Amino acid sequence: GFQVRESFTQNREHIARKPIMTTDALTLITTVDELRYYLKEAMKLEHATIPPYITALYSLKPGTNLEAFHIIRQVAVEEMLHLTLVANVFNAVGGDIQGTLTAPDFVPKYPTFLPTGETDFQVSLSPFSPKTVETFRKIERSQPMAEGMPLVKARNREEDYQQYLLSVQGYKDPYTFYSIGLFYAEIIRGLNYLYKQMGNALFCGDPSKQITPEYYYNGGGDIIPVTDLRSAIRALRVIQEQGEGSRVATIYDAERELGHEFRFEQLELGQYYVVDREDPEKSDKPHHPTGEKFEVGWDQVYPIKENASLSDYPEGSEVYEAAVNFRNAYSEFLRTLETAFNGKPDELIPAVGGMFRLKELVNQLVRNPIPGLHGIHAAPIFPEPPAL
Repeated sequence: GFQVRESFTQNREHIARKPIMTTDALTLITTVDELRYYLKEAMKLEHATIPPYITALYSLKPGTNLEAFHIIRQVAVEEMLHLTLVANVFNAVGGDIQGTLTAPDFVPKYPTFLPTGETDFQVSLSPFSPKTVETFRKIERSQPMAEGMPLVKARNREEDYQQYLLSVQGYKDPYTFYSIGLFYAEIIRGLNYLYKQMGNALFCGDPSKQITPEYYYNGGGDIIPVTDLRSAIRALRVIQEQGEGSRVATIYDAERELGHEFRFEQLELGQYYVVDREDPEKSDKPHHPTGEKFEVGWDQVYPIKENASLSDYPEGSEVYEAAVNFRNAYSEFLRTLETAFNGKPDELIPAVGGMFRLKELVNQLVRNPIPGLHGIHAAPIFPEPPAL
């Protein structure tokens, strides 16, 4: 097992040494403040996928849809990995993470657009269904780029760079990012630009705030401490490739693991993809799995309320109390994560483990109908930003 992991690590490092495909002129991220802003938005982005994933996960009736349970749970764990990697990059460039994960607007109000700026779909807190899985695929979608082509188009700089990410309903921005992978390509381009201006002075953060492999939930994986340009780009490329596979129309990442988009597509098709770890080019092609088939029990799901809020539950009812308890526990989970990212890395393992221990609180919700709503079951309530 160690030798296999070592070979994968060497392969990932080889990829990280490849020339960065940023042949177009960078005109968007040109200051450290802008870079830190983008990285904060990246942390919001990575977290914004977790409540939808675990809501769908918890809506599955016990003992059913084991394939879906495994796929969704593993992706949720890897989104936690991505959040941790972004926090490492943010801390490495001197960002102050205090108050970031506990900010009132860190958790979006669902349904929500993602901070990539695209407005062609919204993400909801929904039970497991074909529509939900379709949305999950959109979250993780890819846009294959030919070798040597710029990852993102040259942009005309305008005074307020924040407009590129703060997309609101009905607002069409010509500089949105089609995929999360392209969003990170913009950040990588910014890192390259700033490194040319500043050199290693860009990485001025406290090294003791880096999360290292021994502190991650599954005992290692792709946690990368960030100390310089090379490790920062490696960290962001793990996020890019785990989501959508490599950029050349393959289904796997540098670890020979199936990309998130294709993991979800397996649920739509009821069939597994095959990744040939010894000769990955012999792996299945996108949208054409050849592996074992399985049945998806779309009806083996609790009929939970979509995008539920606390006001949906009669005050004083059991589901109201359970919803308050879950919301408070989730807020504590985010506080613990922030503490871990702010120089106490030993807090990370219990924090991520606690995310799944919340299932006991969830069970008190999803198994019970909401009084007065005719068979619609309760759903977990996440912290919401204050009303405008």
